[in-house]
Amino acid sequence: MTHDQPTPPTGRRERAVDVLVVGAGPAGLALASRLAATGEAGVEVVDREDEPGGVPRHCLHTGFGTRDLRRPMTGPAYALHWADAAVRAGATLRTGVTVTGWSDGPPTDPPTGPLAVDVTSPAGLERITARAVVLATGARERPRSARLVPGTRPAGVFTTGELQRTVRLHRRPVGRRALVVGAESVSYSAVRTLREAGVEVVAMVTELPHHQVSPATALDARLRHGVPLLVGTWVGELLGRGRLSGVVLRRADGRSTTVACDTVVFTGEWIPDHELARLGGVTLDRATRGPAVDGAFRTDRAGVFAVGNLLRGIEPAGTAAREGLLAAGPVLRHLTAGAAPAARVPVQVEAPLRWITPSRLDPADPRVATGGFILRTETRLAPWSSLVVSRAGSELHRQRLVRGATPNRTLRLSATWTTRVRAEDRDAGPVRISVEH
Repeated sequence: MTHDQPTPPTGRRERAVDVLVVGAGPAGLALASRLAATGEAGVEVVDREDEPGGVPRHCLHTGFGTRDLRRPMTGPAYALHWADAAVRAGATLRTGVTVTGWSDGPPTDPPTGPLAVDVTSPAGLERITARAVVLATGARERPRSARLVPGTRPAGVFTTGELQRTVRLHRRPVGRRALVVGAESVSYSAVRTLREAGVEVVAMVTELPHHQVSPATALDARLRHGVPLLVGTWVGELLGRGRLSGVVLRRADGRSTTVACDTVVFTGEWIPDHELARLGGVTLDRATRGPAVDGAFRTDRAGVFAVGNLLRGIEPAGTAAREGLLAAGPVLRHLTAGAAPAARVPVQVEAPLRWITPSRLDPADPRVATGGFILRTETRLAPWSSLVVSRAGSELHRQRLVRGATPNRTLRLSATWTTRVRAEDRDAGPVRISVEH
């Protein structure tokens, strides 16, 4: 339930809630809708954006909701669906609210007391105390500056999110000739957005030797839209003063060429928005850079959960929403029982695998709420390769990859083996996932 406290002399309002959800994207809204519907807890969702819904509200194409809602809809309609669901269930939804930090001091071991965060909004400063905090802050694309691309700093440089906001929310022109950096699903979404805005897409480029989407998607871009794909190629330099005038492309064999364009869109290379988790002393997974969680979405700070694309960068909105729905149960159990795991076993991947989530197991409760693990690989894996799960040299599970695997596309691993990870094997070390060809 929500409780208002008298305003202290400092002018900061103090309030208490059962569950505070930070982030009003599909994961946070779905969790709030299911948890509030139980009637067992008061749920409040806050988001720094002016409108709820997260990334889907910028995506005008259809295809959202086909898994969890069994009917396709546009991104804005999908965002509105989950916002309405949360409010109808009884959750409080507040936008334009920024969480600036944790106000309960550094985490203690063992943890004591409730969790508290400081927030700011047009209404002023607040301190919100909660019995559980769910981080659902999502992810963002790595911008040009973080990719260390040399050159000048002209106008006309975007990420996909910036492009979609400019075209679809603000309805501003972005240029006439564009280059798209990347060849994964979001890259082709950027191509669609540019074409809708009347922009010619001169090429797509990727450092990898192939695209990372279905053959039908790649073929449609090449044949229907006339967009060539340059593989084994990367941006070496941006040119232009005031406005982008061209891009220098480099290849692995040392060759380079200059492409004339006034717009470049950097896509993919997702970064979890983990600042709040880091400030709260939550351990981050070294590979994903998102919070390290177990199968119940629990971080190593008692009462703090993490869901959605904050965990590992981008997955489809339906995956994030499903995780939010599944996390409601563990959050409710925490409110009633409050016990934290006595020990967690790390789950680690070996090259060429890139990362895995969840990356922790609670031996006392080894279930994985999603029913399996999500992985990514650095290189293409051949059909009939195997994922091998082992611990201390003992094989726990083996899974064939009938179709192989491709970088930047989801790879799933069954969780049927998790019951074989025993708490008493303290010296056995982490669980390791490797590839066998």
